[in-house]
Amino acid sequence: MAKNIDFTVTSLEEMYGEYCFGDRRLKASVPKSIYKEFKRVQAGEMELTLNVAEVIANAIKDWAIGNGATHFTHWFQPLTGLTAEKHDSFINPTEDGGVLLEFSGKELIKGEPDASSFPNGGLRDTYEARGYTAWDTTSPCFLKTDNTGTITLYIPTAFVSYTGEALDKKVPLLRAMSSLDTAATRLLKTLGNKTSKSVTTTVGAEQEYFLVDREYFEKRSDLMLARRTVLGAAPSKGQELNDHYFGKIKERVSHFMKELDFELWKLSVPSKTKHLEVAPNQFEIAVVFSQANQAADQNHLVMETIERVANRHNLAALLHEKPFAGVNGSGKHNNWSMATNDGINLLEPGDNPKDNAQFLVFLTAVIEAVDRYQELLRMSAATAGNDHRLGGHEAPPAIISIFLGDQLSSILDAIADGTEGETKAKQFLEIGVDSLPKLPKDLTDRNRTSPFAFTGNKFEFRMVGSSNSISGPNVTLNTAVAQVLCEFAEKLEGASDLNKAISDLISESYKKHKRIVFNGNGYSEEWVVEATKRGLANHKDTVSTLPAIIDDKSIELFANQKVLSKEELQSRFTIYAETYSKEINIEANVMIQMTKSQIFPAANEYALKLAKSINEIKEAMAESETLLLPQKRNLKAILENLKNLKQKEVELEKLLEEAVDIADAYDRAKFYREKVFAKMAELRTFADELEKLVDKKSWPFPTYEELLFKL
Repeated sequence: MAKNIDFTVTSLEEMYGEYCFGDRRLKASVPKSIYKEFKRVQAGEMELTLNVAEVIANAIKDWAIGNGATHFTHWFQPLTGLTAEKHDSFINPTEDGGVLLEFSGKELIKGEPDASSFPNGGLRDTYEARGYTAWDTTSPCFLKTDNTGTITLYIPTAFVSYTGEALDKKVPLLRAMSSLDTAATRLLKTLGNKTSKSVTTTVGAEQEYFLVDREYFEKRSDLMLARRTVLGAAPSKGQELNDHYFGKIKERVSHFMKELDFELWKLSVPSKTKHLEVAPNQFEIAVVFSQANQAADQNHLVMETIERVANRHNLAALLHEKPFAGVNGSGKHNNWSMATNDGINLLEPGDNPKDNAQFLVFLTAVIEAVDRYQELLRMSAATAGNDHRLGGHEAPPAIISIFLGDQLSSILDAIADGTEGETKAKQFLEIGVDSLPKLPKDLTDRNRTSPFAFTGNKFEFRMVGSSNSISGPNVTLNTAVAQVLCEFAEKLEGASDLNKAISDLISESYKKHKRIVFNGNGYSEEWVVEATKRGLANHKDTVSTLPAIIDDKSIELFANQKVLSKEELQSRFTIYAETYSKEINIEANVMIQMTKSQIFPAANEYALKLAKSINEIKEAMAESETLLLPQKRNLKAILENLKNLKQKEVELEKLLEEAVDIADAYDRAKFYREKVFAKMAELRTFADELEKLVDKKSWPFPTYEELLFKL
């Protein structure tokens, strides 16, 4: 039976992967012939046969039931941005009133959830309910246990409609990974690499999140329903002292983090790093690199486990990009690279990047891809929540640019100019204290203001929001890079002088696309001006960037790489527009409810108490008129803010009524952004001002001070 881990009797090595049916467990559970055939299936060399599936299904069943599992589920990632699951038990009744515990190869391979109730953007009518889930053979099955002790077998799957369209985030990711594999392998062969047979994209996601006391969380309907505070005045202290970042972890949080690590390690999720982030009660967890689709699955498990474990500790985890105004929001840094089957990181510069032609070609391809498809990449990180972060001097600006560092930039500039670039020897940092070691310096510095930064042997896409699935951004990255790699291969194939062709290719591409490279301060106003001069796009919100997914360039790109059809792109455009509108609508309704049923009554009651107090003091002390001026000013301010609050509340309600009548999904999203969102900001001004004026004991819900500093 599954059990809690006790480190006094169980080592980390024994515990790691206990709930994961990974490669090592598979190899030990099935005949060698089955294992070898399945590895060929995973490599894409052959189709999965029912015979192999039956043997593996039986092994998985025995393992799952042996650990106490009673049900299994096909676990998938619909276009809600969350995960979905439908549970079936292993039982199969017999004629004599008994029961058999069964799990067939067919049940492992295919499931059949309702496809009409998930977002489909017009791909399916409501009455067309059939959809399929298909086992992702490259991502391991695992067990999950809830607080009741129920244990379930989870099977990572892809989700498609009856007619084959992708209704999830995994299918496009697997297609994009395959596309990049084909293109990169082709280019490697052209460059003379005879040993590498395949290329995969590797991803390591850093996850930021907030923790608040559950007691306070449950007293705020905005946190419960919208996952962010739509109202709230700034506390006296925020993050200005930088005393939280990398600070000492409080015991309550440490207990939570310890259990979080254990739960993830049992699932073979390689949780590596944990620390306090910049904002009060903000934290980060980082996971070791893995294959992109596995990384996406693992990141969903990280988010779900954070929330589940937090609940056990009477905490609430907030994964929203901006749960609190005035302090840093949360992102998800998507560390992305490409690796061959024989262990070569294609973005590893080596000791002498100037003479590393393979590295320079792949680096140049990424630069060109990001420049050509910058608006599509920006769109891949666009959500209503992320709009609060990007461009706010706490996260990357909304303008896509690449940080390379001075050395790589100078090498590419030299190739483009046809000159000899400077090659720097390995450098060491002299600290000036004899007892401290000399530290080897990295090839580049780190630039936290860059949306897409080269960080030594990978690119860090820093725009992704904390609640986002990382599948979407990696679909875009893989597809765009695959397209450029294909074009590079075509240009180099058959070249009579390969070295000259490579040099010319790098020079031509970099000259054309170096506008996307910026090594300076992305927060500065000067960069906004400079970026405009360079012709770089500056989409400040989700609504303005959504059309990028259905412009002709995007449709051609995804069609060329066989990742998404025009119809699948159009469906996503519609879904993302609808999702934006729904999220803002929820926030606006929560705001109205809180102002109408909580803030207005509380502030009005306090005003009445203040008025009575003023009158009582007058009666007790006739000469108090001058002394009562501060109380009167306070009362007047409260009443004026109440008047304005009610006016903005009524105006917001009217806008929500207007929005219902807008039929087109994108037009409705624009209305929510330009009208509703703006009106919410106006209403909040008066609500937050009232919080400063009303007695703290009379305020109807927890304040920022309680949420951010009591843990």
